[in-house]
Amino acid sequence: MTAPLSLPALGELFTHHYWARDRHLQACETLFEEQIWRPLVSSFPSLGFAFAHLVMVEWLWLERWQGRPPHALRSPEEFSSLEALSTRWRLVESEMKGYLAQLDEHALELQFSFVNLEGQTMTYPLWHTFLHLINHQTYHRGQVAGLLRQLGVQPPGVDFLVGQDMGFRL
Repeated sequence: MTAPLSLPALGELFTHHYWARDRHLQACETLFEEQIWRPLVSSFPSLGFAFAHLVMVEWLWLERWQGRPPHALRSPEEFSSLEALSTRWRLVESEMKGYLAQLDEHALELQFSFVNLEGQTMTYPLWHTFLHLINHQTYHRGQVAGLLRQLGVQPPGVDFLVGQDMGFRL
């Protein structure tokens, strides 16, 4: 059976993901560091925690895919600033792009097993795990938009077709 998600489609999803991330980070440029970490009403205690969750989950999956499964997520408190968080995310992005570049179409069909943070062994087709990560990041980007609004910032449009129309550029 052929995976319904091709490498070119996967690449486009990740391109959109990083474009949307950059649009959100750019929207934060008008904020003071205190505002980034200010307690807000949301699933996350602050905008900074939301961004930290996004980068750490992306790192977690990349580590799993590369056979280095972590046993826990790093703490958001490890990031002293939005700049530090952004720098870390760009490193993860670079590693992610390197990892994706070495995949072949057949790999997407293979079963992928990992041990989750609760110690359970899980197995899915590899392409399911990529789609899971992209969906996770999209879900939390919606929460980031709400947090930006609470801080008085109009969040940028980051929908996939908006990105397509803009050619995934800032």
